[in-house]
Amino acid sequence: MRVIAGRFRSRRLESIEGLETRPTYDRVKETLFNVMESAGMVGGRAWADLFAGTGSVGIEALSRGAASVHFAESSPRAARVLRRNLAALGLDSDTGSVQLSERAAAEALRAWESEGAIFDVCFLDPPYRAHSAYQEILRTLARGSVLRAGGIVVAEHEKRFDPGEGEGSLQRYRLLRQGDSALSFYRREE
Repeated sequence: MRVIAGRFRSRRLESIEGLETRPTYDRVKETLFNVMESAGMVGGRAWADLFAGTGSVGIEALSRGAASVHFAESSPRAARVLRRNLAALGLDSDTGSVQLSERAAAEALRAWESEGAIFDVCFLDPPYRAHSAYQEILRTLARGSVLRAGGIVVAEHEKRFDPGEGEGSLQRYRLLRQGDSALSFYRREE
C-alpha cells in the first residue's frame, strides 16, 4: 500500500495482514481522487475518513492538500497501525489538522459534531459485510450538522451491493464501478 500523489507520493504505508481491514485499491483510490479534485473537494478541504483502517484514504487526502482529516477507527489493532503510518509521515495525530477517534464511526461523528467540527467530505468504507453500517452513517450525516451544505459523502462498496439512493437531504448523484468495487457519491443539498 502506498500514497499515490502529492507531498507523500510513493511513500509506503504499513498494512494489516488478514481480513480485519480491506484496503482501498490504488485504482479505486485514484478514481476517487480524480473525481474529488475535479470537483474542488480536496485542496484546503476538511475530510473525515470513517472506518479508516490503516488510514490510506485520509493520508492520500492530506498528501494532496486537504486542510484536515479526522479518522475514525474502532479496531485497536488498525488504530495502532494508523498512528504509526501518521508518525512515519511526520503527521502528529490529535492536532488541528489530524485527529484520530478510536470508536465506531457513528459515535465519532456525533462526538465531532458536539465539538463543532464541520466536514466538506466524508469517506466511508465499512467492511463489505456490514451492509447496515452504510445506512447508519448516511442517516447520521443527513440528520446532523457535521457535513456542510453542499458537502460530499463517498461510500466505497461491493459492486453487487447498493447502499441506496440516499437519506433525507443526502442524495446520491453519481455511481462509479471499478472491478469488484464501486463508489457512490452523495451530496448534501444546500
